Amino acid sequence: MKTTPDNAHSVPDFSGLCAAELMVVITGLQQQLDSKEEALRDQQVQLEQRDRAIQSRDARIDILEELLRHKKIQQFAASSEKRPHQIMLFDEAELEVEIDELRDQLPDDVEEEDAPPRTRKRRQRGFSDKLLRERIELTLSDEEKAGASKTFFTKVKEELEFIPAQLKVLEYWQEKAVFDQDGEERMIAAARPTHPLGKCTATPSLLAYLITSKYADGLPLYRQEQMLKRLGHEISRTSMAHWIIRLDDVFKPLMNLMRETQNGSDYLQADETRIQVLKEDGKRAQSDKWMWVTRGGPPGQPSVLFEYDPSRGGKVPVRLLDDFSGILQADGYSGYGKVCRDNNLTRIGCWDHARRKFVEASKAAAPKSKKGHPLKADVALSHIRKLYAVEKAARDLSDAQRHRIRQEKSLPLLATFKAWLEANVSKVLKGSLTRKAMDYALNQWEYLMGYCERGDLKISNAGAENAIRPFALGRKAWLFADTPQGANASATCYSLIETAKANDLEPSAYIHHVLERIAEADTVEKLEALLPWNVELAASKKVAQYG
Repeated sequence: MKTTPDNAHSVPDFSGLCAAELMVVITGLQQQLDSKEEALRDQQVQLEQRDRAIQSRDARIDILEELLRHKKIQQFAASSEKRPHQIMLFDEAELEVEIDELRDQLPDDVEEEDAPPRTRKRRQRGFSDKLLRERIELTLSDEEKAGASKTFFTKVKEELEFIPAQLKVLEYWQEKAVFDQDGEERMIAAARPTHPLGKCTATPSLLAYLITSKYADGLPLYRQEQMLKRLGHEISRTSMAHWIIRLDDVFKPLMNLMRETQNGSDYLQADETRIQVLKEDGKRAQSDKWMWVTRGGPPGQPSVLFEYDPSRGGKVPVRLLDDFSGILQADGYSGYGKVCRDNNLTRIGCWDHARRKFVEASKAAAPKSKKGHPLKADVALSHIRKLYAVEKAARDLSDAQRHRIRQEKSLPLLATFKAWLEANVSKVLKGSLTRKAMDYALNQWEYLMGYCERGDLKISNAGAENAIRPFALGRKAWLFADTPQGANASATCYSLIETAKANDLEPSAYIHHVLERIAEADTVEKLEALLPWNVELAASKKVAQYG
């Protein structure tokens, strides 16, 4: 016989209930069911919220891990933007080596113009003809050449000798003549040479050396103080700093003329970088101030001009480019927007900046994501490398030919790249380096295409970046400027040095040339003669030698 378990639920007996009572029971059961369904819905909402929170947390963790890898790469890894797979894609390095090897195998009777051009810089043979030379004759003794029918010399060896720097005191003795005239004495004296600083114990050659050593070679003044002491005379760094600051006023008319000439062109590049100035009114010593640089000029008159300003606001380029009209190339910084609007300038972008963001994203990618499908950052870089390959092929062509090739080759590549960006940008996590790079490229697309409008325009702002690099390297050595006057003087010195380089002049020799003549440059014509594209240095002065 079956027995019913004690814990079995008994089924309610509703047979004795009237209709009204049944409705009450049904209503109660319905309310219980609705309550349970509502609890289930609340639970489902909570689960969905938790899933979204987990996804958001995982995405944030991925972004933070990516940023951590990026910071480690910035601090410890090589700064080159070249990627290991570039050679696999293009094999340019191997191709250059093979071309040079084939060239070396050419027979001697093949003329130079019949051979393919070299793609690598060959090892230099001998020494530059710009260096001073001294002939040393190795002679035979009279006994050794006795009975010889003739003697002659052949050059058997060249050596490079270093002549240590030395200090020399120049004593100026002024001749004076006394005349007896009507019982009175009248005296005349020989004219004294003019000095750019008036009363100063440093010659133009020493001033040129101090400027070049600090701003071209990155030697802080305290190191130069020690070096000069070893040479026999101690000059305090305070005196050297005062000389350089005073020279800023001396060079100012020449700088204004360079700025006027540069703004008279129709194409400029601009960039800016940080500088720390300790005693800037209204600013903390640790706050960022800015060194601005513009590069360009009419054909045959290139200049690189630095300008210090404590602000990074749009008013600075408005002031610097007040009378400039044409094309301005810069990165995506919004501060250049005001001058472009106010002066009706055409703005073009910089593909180096866009490429750099994808390189950073590729380097910072998680190791596991580098296996299998290619990274979107690497795909973007392959598109950008095609644009640079077109530029490399057209590098030696005329502006008209380069413009035609850009219209035929670069514009279709740009259209393909933009379509890929638009199709894939929504598939990439917001906040990631790859998404930021893609957003930057799309936001700047109108400017990034600008270089295709003319053949003389550059694909990147590398000219301005390269000009600002010596300043960034020197900043690591001297760290900061003490006062705004020192920062302004630094901007002037960097302008002279980089403009001299742009005109193929040795900076120290050019600055020495200017310092010897600028005190007497009292007319615009004399100042114009000191502009680097108007200066003809003797062959022996194209290197830093004085004699």
